[in-house]
Amino acid sequence: MADATAKVTNLPISARKARLVADMVRGKNVLDARDILQFTRKAAAEPIRKLLNSAVANAENEAAGRHERIDTDEMIVSEIRVNEGRTLNRWRASARGRGMRIRNRTCHVEMAITEAAKPRIEA
Repeated sequence: MADATAKVTNLPISARKARLVADMVRGKNVLDARDILQFTRKAAAEPIRKLLNSAVANAENEAAGRHERIDTDEMIVSEIRVNEGRTLNRWRASARGRGMRIRNRTCHVEMAITEAAKPRIEA
């Protein structure tokens, strides 16, 4: 059974916004997930699409190492996790000599794709 993983760290998007996009592709096959990410108008869609392509390339590379051929379009996004990364704290001048904190949030995204379960033929 072929499976592959890929991850991106310190993505400059908040985890909450990235989870909205991740929830759309979780459980879908790679071909459908690519279509969804291509036409989604969210900032997190482009980095997650690149991450999906990276996971597919990892699966193809592992299969080539075992001298096998796999159909990556039928693989399923079995797991996608979005965790909070570090928060960069910045300061901006405010009224009356105060300073207001600006939080630039980041996130870590991990994706795993697995081969679709083939139906069993009962004898």
